[in-house]
Amino acid sequence: MGISRGVGVVLEGVHASVAALDALTLEDSFLASAAAGVGADVDVLQRRYELCLERMELTSRLEAQLAAVKTRDAARALEFQQAMAPPDATVQDRTYAEMSAVEEIAGVLTLSSAAAGAFVEQSRRVCSLPLVIDALAAGAISWQHARIVADETEGLTPDGAAALVAHFFDPNDPNPARGAAPGELVPSRFRAKVRTWRERHHPETLERRHAKSVADRRMEYTPDRDGMAWINLYLPGDTACAIWNRTTATARGLQNPAENRTLTQLRPDIAASLLLGAGLLPNTEYNAAADTAAGPGSAAGTSAGNSTELGEVPTPRADVLVTVPVFSLLGLTDEPAALDALGPIPASMARKLVADGADSFYRVLVDPRDGAPLEIGRTRYRLPETIKQWIRMRDAKCTFPGCSNRSPDNETDHLKAWEHGGTTGTSNLGQLCPKHHRLKHARPWKPTPGTKSEPPGWTSPTGRHYNAEHPDHEPTHWPPGTLPGQRSLLEEAILQRLAT
Repeated sequence: MGISRGVGVVLEGVHASVAALDALTLEDSFLASAAAGVGADVDVLQRRYELCLERMELTSRLEAQLAAVKTRDAARALEFQQAMAPPDATVQDRTYAEMSAVEEIAGVLTLSSAAAGAFVEQSRRVCSLPLVIDALAAGAISWQHARIVADETEGLTPDGAAALVAHFFDPNDPNPARGAAPGELVPSRFRAKVRTWRERHHPETLERRHAKSVADRRMEYTPDRDGMAWINLYLPGDTACAIWNRTTATARGLQNPAENRTLTQLRPDIAASLLLGAGLLPNTEYNAAADTAAGPGSAAGTSAGNSTELGEVPTPRADVLVTVPVFSLLGLTDEPAALDALGPIPASMARKLVADGADSFYRVLVDPRDGAPLEIGRTRYRLPETIKQWIRMRDAKCTFPGCSNRSPDNETDHLKAWEHGGTTGTSNLGQLCPKHHRLKHARPWKPTPGTKSEPPGWTSPTGRHYNAEHPDHEPTHWPPGTLPGQRSLLEEAILQRLAT
């Protein structure tokens, strides 16, 4: 990284953003002082409302540009400190020089030493990725987005980090990310997409990394104020889903006009009751196998007659969509699968969910040529349920901009109302959480049509368009030693089997 590279360009962008803010503020001041003299064709309140939105948009861009300046300066400060060290300086001298610089940065930014050290390390990593620092300097992404890239490229080889960045930031990449651009996604959704890509391309398989992480499972207790405390569990993803969905489903079952506790309050009450042994029915024991991803909206309940030894975790069963490559399902490869509401999971976990929960498992097979979903397998068949599950698989969450509400909680809505000629097909259906479903019918938020494989985008009442978040499908991993001619035959056999 060049010490002086790009600072002037970044500051030019800052000046342009400040000038644009000044212009919007002058227009707002004019409307505020001359409201009575404005022409009848101008809706003053509506225009001032739009000016507020435009100023916030510009301020967000300016914050990103200033973050780029701060990021570059943090990285440059360490470069200057190292450059000042004499050629014969020892490793210890260089280490103390860097420690001193970090403490100086902590002082000027009013950060703790640990926070300053983390910021410096993130700044170095961001500045080592030209496409990322350039996007930040242009205001196309926020510092949160840049930090996510820094976090998720940690542990990757330089080539792996460059490939991840190119996938999301280089439009000329052979397989660029689809749908909304990184800066159009809220940070949590951007992290989910980046992490999914990372899990698939990490030099160490997810199977091995998961096996190491399982050894770190733990429970933590943290006292809090007002006589409260936190209990945190670090568990395998399928078990954590079982716990969450069991408490959610039970809480929903307890809701009635006489119950004054909210869903949020019921969940911890039920979890505490189950852990302390106060809420189980006579002669019954909780079987997590019935609840693993039963989905917050499903009718999971206490399982009777299924005894589990204390300290043993039952194998959960899936009532969710598990997107699994066919070769991974057959045990020929260890390509990761994906569990609804969780994300990438080891192939062995997916195979275990299938084997131990087949009666409630919705298998999603993918096309080996490009990784796109082909069909949903099922043991119970009803056409409306099939369409609902397909939309759930396609959308993964509420499609409203920035919403992360997962699909079991959501409602399948007609994008164009039935009474206005809308059809009940995948292109005219989308997932909406209850909150945004109500908003869609109360205010003019307009969805754009979806497709069989792509969720809808949205247009706001002021005309701003928000692109949909699309999954990044990739060709499946083939078993080692498979020849190109064999691949063609296998592809044809798989597609013919699905056609029947």
